[in-house]
Amino acid sequence: MKKNILSLALCALVGFSGCDSFLDLEPLDKVSGDRLTETDGGIKALLANVYATVPMEDFVFRPYTGFNARDYDGVNGSSNIAFLSDEAARSEGGGGITESFEYWPYGDIRQVNIFIETVKSSQEKGILNAEDATRMVAEARFARAYIYFGLAKRYGGVPIIDRVQDGDYVPGNGDVLRVPRSTESDTWKFIIKEFGEVAGDLPTSTDGYRFTKWGALGMKSRAALFAASLAKYWDKAALAGEAVTQKLVGIDKSEADFFYGECILASEEIINNSGKSLYAANPSSVADAVNNYQQLFLNTPDNEVLLARGYADGTTNPNQGHSWSLYYTLAQVNPGALRYGRFSPTLDLVDLYEDYTDDGTGKSAPIKTRADGMEQNVTRVQLEGSIKLTDPYIQYEDLSAPFKGKDARLQASIIVPGATYAGTRILMQGGLIDPNGKIFIYNNNSALGKDGKTYFAFGAEGTASYSGFGNLGNSENGNYTTTGFSVRKYMEEFKTLSSNYNSVTTPFIDIRLAEIYLNYAEAVVESGKGDKGKAAEYLNALRHRAAHTDNIPLTLENVLKERRVELAFEGKRFWDMVRRRENHQYFDAGMRSALVPMIDLRQDTPKYIFVRANFHGDELQNGRTFTPQSYYRSIPGISNNGLVQNPGY
Repeated sequence: MKKNILSLALCALVGFSGCDSFLDLEPLDKVSGDRLTETDGGIKALLANVYATVPMEDFVFRPYTGFNARDYDGVNGSSNIAFLSDEAARSEGGGGITESFEYWPYGDIRQVNIFIETVKSSQEKGILNAEDATRMVAEARFARAYIYFGLAKRYGGVPIIDRVQDGDYVPGNGDVLRVPRSTESDTWKFIIKEFGEVAGDLPTSTDGYRFTKWGALGMKSRAALFAASLAKYWDKAALAGEAVTQKLVGIDKSEADFFYGECILASEEIINNSGKSLYAANPSSVADAVNNYQQLFLNTPDNEVLLARGYADGTTNPNQGHSWSLYYTLAQVNPGALRYGRFSPTLDLVDLYEDYTDDGTGKSAPIKTRADGMEQNVTRVQLEGSIKLTDPYIQYEDLSAPFKGKDARLQASIIVPGATYAGTRILMQGGLIDPNGKIFIYNNNSALGKDGKTYFAFGAEGTASYSGFGNLGNSENGNYTTTGFSVRKYMEEFKTLSSNYNSVTTPFIDIRLAEIYLNYAEAVVESGKGDKGKAAEYLNALRHRAAHTDNIPLTLENVLKERRVELAFEGKRFWDMVRRRENHQYFDAGMRSALVPMIDLRQDTPKYIFVRANFHGDELQNGRTFTPQSYYRSIPGISNNGLVQNPGY
């Protein structure tokens, strides 16, 4: 058993992510009860395995592969859940807008249930004291509730199995072990109840990356808001069939207030009693706000973070680290990654950020490209004649000029054309207009300017000297942004990166106080419950942290816009579109937007124009479509498990 004992401190250090790689343990359902209860250390090692079952959509989650996906799998290795939404796209244009892996983790649920029984048995035998046993059971129930959260948001109502079924088995009759699907409403109520109950048995203070009371209540807040939105907006994409008739999918509108109320209660408990606060809430300047917000995601400050996952350097053991800063680094600063630079934030998102007019309205300040204010996408921008130089495009002095004065969170979350990253000026340029007015776009043609200098459509000649629009549509070598923007959030530009995959150790923040503020504000606006004054205060606190000086009214539009800019690229937007039933409306042959900077050589001193365009990957497919049935995934294995299938499958 000695080889099976793993220090709990080590697992806490790495956030229990990948701890099973250190263990030479058989699956829990194949290990005898005696062996499991031999030592305190053995049980703590198994607790690491329990943590590893949590379906956190972190740095090693891939929407086409699944959880804890660290192995190289080609282009999919650089996939991200943001690419399934309107906030970003995969640069080469590949990938769909729905997940495509099977998540049906009842083996994990069984292992967690066995662990809970094992802990209780070990306490009875005196191997674990009551305090440790209580905490471990609560941690296991937290993990199990999180697993069910992962199931419910994908499938609706699912079978709830909260105990080991071995005693139910009748030889020759496996049907007694079959558990039917619960209704969607009851499934969400189970999840919310579990998170609420375990909160009372978990510590209030941080201990490495182990679960706390505030993490549990944060998950309760998130799950309750999800269920409330499903109830309120189910009829925006109503489905039909047996699963609907049995209420296995769909929640009655009448239940929305209950779920909003649970969200409000959990959020209030965190806000009022956790002692948590916004990191660097009162910046002295916009520049200070930019730095503070960027550091928030690199330093994982305890005062704002409720739940996070840590990593160790995976250079020697690849199951320990991640590759976020490597996969998404830019061509100009790439340390040697094979796949890189494929994270392309959309113009749709960039347009949402405010400037510092601060007139009390909170209105977005879309990027200005034309003097007449006719801001619309040019279709098939690469085709001759699509861009009309008779249109009144604004002539800018440099690449970064259109983005000056924008919200600090834009500057801290997104790399814009002409910005500095890792001490390098980033060239994201997609076209050139030669002195005679001939247009070159999406290829790196060159032309001689009136000043006698040679200019390139992509900003430079060498493929490692620019970061935008190269090898457009090439799945093998398309390592460039193709929307005109790249990601900065979570990127370790202040460190010298290794070229080794899984060598990045930046922790992933799953829940932070900012999300709780936004959950509360949304639930208050949607339900009319709670304290509207407090909700407005929390909404504006986030803007003040970004150096805004005014206060804006509490409206649903303001809350949802603030949610998008505050939580960009944190894995929330796709699921927000699901729970609010917005996916099928946006992706109804819809196309995400790009911004194509072009150098204009018609003047003695070159200028820049910026052309709005459809994202090329969406345009190639004549837009993307998300059908209502895709709000729920296909239940796997129905020929064996006898479960009712979801609509449309």
